[in-house]
Amino acid sequence: MSGKSSFEYPGERATVSWDGKLCIHIGECGRATGELFVGGRKPWCQPDAATDDEVEEVVLRCPTGALSVRFSDGTDPERPPAENTLNVAYNGPLFVRGDLQIDGAPDNVPGLRFRAALCRCGHSKNKPYCDNSHEAAEFRDYGAVGDAGGEIDEPGGPLSIKPLQDGPVLVKGNLTVLASGGRKAWQGTQAAFCRCGESGNKPFCDGAHKKAGFKSE
Repeated sequence: MSGKSSFEYPGERATVSWDGKLCIHIGECGRATGELFVGGRKPWCQPDAATDDEVEEVVLRCPTGALSVRFSDGTDPERPPAENTLNVAYNGPLFVRGDLQIDGAPDNVPGLRFRAALCRCGHSKNKPYCDNSHEAAEFRDYGAVGDAGGEIDEPGGPLSIKPLQDGPVLVKGNLTVLASGGRKAWQGTQAAFCRCGESGNKPFCDGAHKKAGFKSE
């Protein structure tokens, strides 16, 4: 799957799209049981090898938004989850799910309306999205969250995500932050999340990007 950065895999009822710039090879698709995704097979994805429900369920497992599906009747089956969540990955990115409104997100990647992996090591070449640069950079943060935040009136609704120039990611809207172990750790309606990798209050920004000379471009 080298060369082109995106592919479409058409079937009689469903077409699956894959964006290589967003894929960080978590493996939710390739390890799924069934014949939809099979490593080493050409094509790797065959939508007709699974039911519509199976295609939808497996595609929506993708935590980065790299995978999406549309059906032959023109429908996009994905809808926002009832709760907006941000999971702080162990030594990895911020996995966000919800009714996402990411500033600057490309229109041709529909998965980003609901799922995204945001860089927090500061080294991604595809900012604000993760590209696995945290591995080579040996980024270390185990995903603990100390602050409990406040209260929210409801768990869902639009979630604005705005990467600030040479600064943090500003998130506005109802949000639940999950520590890396899955604990519901923080709730609130506004927060600034570190993306330079240097904050002493991870996952939140503490202004360390200024001293570190972090550049978002």
